[in-house]
Amino acid sequence: MRTLLLLGAALLSLGTAPAPAPLPERMADTGGGSQLITAEAADTHATTGTLTWWDRRDGRWVRAGSAAARFGAKGLADGTRRRQGTNTTPTGLYRLPYAFGIAPAPAGTSYRYARVGERSWWCQDNDSRAYNRWVEGLPRDCRAAEAEHLVSYTTQYAHALVIGFNYDRPVRGRGAGIFLHVNGRGATAGCVSVPADAMRAVLAWADPARRPHIAVGTRGGPTAITRY
Repeated sequence: MRTLLLLGAALLSLGTAPAPAPLPERMADTGGGSQLITAEAADTHATTGTLTWWDRRDGRWVRAGSAAARFGAKGLADGTRRRQGTNTTPTGLYRLPYAFGIAPAPAGTSYRYARVGERSWWCQDNDSRAYNRWVEGLPRDCRAAEAEHLVSYTTQYAHALVIGFNYDRPVRGRGAGIFLHVNGRGATAGCVSVPADAMRAVLAWADPARRPHIAVGTRGGPTAITRY
């Protein structure tokens, strides 16, 4: 009987083990704001994972929503070492400069929202002064073959958020045009994508006054999301 009681007590203690801390609380940095988006993959070879958006309330991080996410066709790569044209999603912690889309901003959107038109391009030409920037009308030094005509991506860019990878002080050859956007047919060329309803929910939730950031990473290893 004593053995059974001890076994029961052990099982009970296992059943009441504390739940792991929310992901943001295990991260090295969350950007200093009270909103955070995490995009986590199993490892650097993965092309799918989970996007979760979080609120900091009363000193704790609380999950506000989540959705299945897609990453680059060649997986993920350390954002400080990534090379342009590799179809990898850069890992790291990034700010979210502004939102854009071909469709009108979803109800409740408070982010600055740029509407895509026929003259809207994202320059990815390493030889251009407009490298990794939105331009209205393609500059002479930005080749069309090295730029995205945003209006051509009617599904993906219905709604999107600019991810601040290589944005503030662009390093040529590291990569350009990394966004959080609506799913296309499969893995991305390096962006993070989610279903359309999730993208609308994120835009309605995100508040620039709360300084949201996005952290992209893996469950473990050198690119673990908890390292950022």
